[in-house]
Amino acid sequence: MSSYEDEKANSVLDEATTGARSQGWFASMTDFLTRWGVETNGIDPIVPEDRTDTKLYQMFFVWFSANLNILAFGTGSAGPAFFGLGLKDSFIILLIVDLISCVIPAYFAVFGPKLGMRSMVLARYSWGYFGSILPSAFTVFSMQGFLILNCIIGGQTLASVSSHLDDTLGIVIIGVISLLVTFCGYRVIHWYEMIAWIPSVITFIVMLGLGGKHLTEAPTPPPPSAAAVLSFATTTASSVISWCMMTPDYGVYHTHKASSTRVFLYSYAGFFIASLAAHLLGAAFAAAAPGVPSWEAGFDGGNNVGGLIEAVLSPSGGFGKFLTVLVALSIPSACAPTMYTFASSLMTIHVWFARVPRYVYTIISEAILIPVAIVGATHFYTTFVDVLSVIGYWSTVFAVIVIIEHFIFRKNDWTRYDLSKWCKPRELPLGIAAVFSFLCACGIIVPCMSQAWYVGPIANAGTGDIGILVGFALGALLYPAFRAVEVAYSGR
Repeated sequence: MSSYEDEKANSVLDEATTGARSQGWFASMTDFLTRWGVETNGIDPIVPEDRTDTKLYQMFFVWFSANLNILAFGTGSAGPAFFGLGLKDSFIILLIVDLISCVIPAYFAVFGPKLGMRSMVLARYSWGYFGSILPSAFTVFSMQGFLILNCIIGGQTLASVSSHLDDTLGIVIIGVISLLVTFCGYRVIHWYEMIAWIPSVITFIVMLGLGGKHLTEAPTPPPPSAAAVLSFATTTASSVISWCMMTPDYGVYHTHKASSTRVFLYSYAGFFIASLAAHLLGAAFAAAAPGVPSWEAGFDGGNNVGGLIEAVLSPSGGFGKFLTVLVALSIPSACAPTMYTFASSLMTIHVWFARVPRYVYTIISEAILIPVAIVGATHFYTTFVDVLSVIGYWSTVFAVIVIIEHFIFRKNDWTRYDLSKWCKPRELPLGIAAVFSFLCACGIIVPCMSQAWYVGPIANAGTGDIGILVGFALGALLYPAFRAVEVAYSGR
């Protein structure tokens, strides 16, 4: 790239990072929203002197609230309902997978306070300025997929409490609440996540009290196949690991002097405690549903997780309906950070996108989200497994590339990340090593996929869906070799 092109890209980006202040209507709107406390910052890194928040315990609550909800409940329920696993097998798989997979997004959370960079800006330090467009684009689609799943399950739960509500209206309500929280930005999201877990904890405790006696009577299914075990394990891992695309975003204002160990432990505890609890409850109630007629009817053949929750709570009458509404309205705890990362990732794809204020992209996300969620609600588990698996395929490769770059090539040394280079293509890595590693990993993932719309030859041979496992392994093998050659050639 020529010096002129480099300077041109830098000048455009510098202009873009001032957000909407440079142009008429956006400038007036941005100034107005800023006065009312709405975050209007762009994607430029937060400098150390502006990273002053010392409330590290927020790292626990933001991920505890985001994972202790009915979407995670639905993930656990997929074991018995979709993959035909028994309660014991589901529990063992969930425990092992959650123990291991929560490590990745929890460690990515450390990047936020230490570097002050959003996840897709961080990606430029391994994928390069232009190469990072690839994970940024995938993140945009992945975040929208997460939003669709959350709104489907939240809408179904709301609709289950009254005949005057249907899935469509429920989805609209959840989507609008998520938009309101996300619109206000980083600090409001953190405040909201501090309390959003309370309805879910109360509801799950009441569900255990009302339905616990039926959980020991779950029917025993036939012995599971290896393919079913692996497919459920990788689906669960996908739901957890894919948070790594957003966890750095929610620590960028926290102090850079924070202990990496403390940030990791707070984040890991939030992920693991919430994910395991919701996953196990989902598996337990889904496994027991065929033995309780009202549960089975509410579950609708495994396509209505909200209906199952309402059926379990129904013996408590109006209080049960109240709790069902509360737990449905807590779904924005997962939607809000997802929609926020959708916007920031879209802004990193191209300087043109960075010129548009973040809050505009939250409105665009909402406009896409609601109609797609309404269509997908009719086949929840098929939509659920397909979306999570596709996100998991690429996010695991992304994670291993960023982690290897950090530990092998930057020696776990935060000073090796020069924040001033974040928008300077000629001073960032070329990104060829990351892109080639990713493409090669995709080449082995495709024959190992097992989806409703495609089953690869390796998966069809009886392995189940092992795409994220082989993708992670190949990425871990190829990236160090390709990156060493890239460094030797380019010196950066």
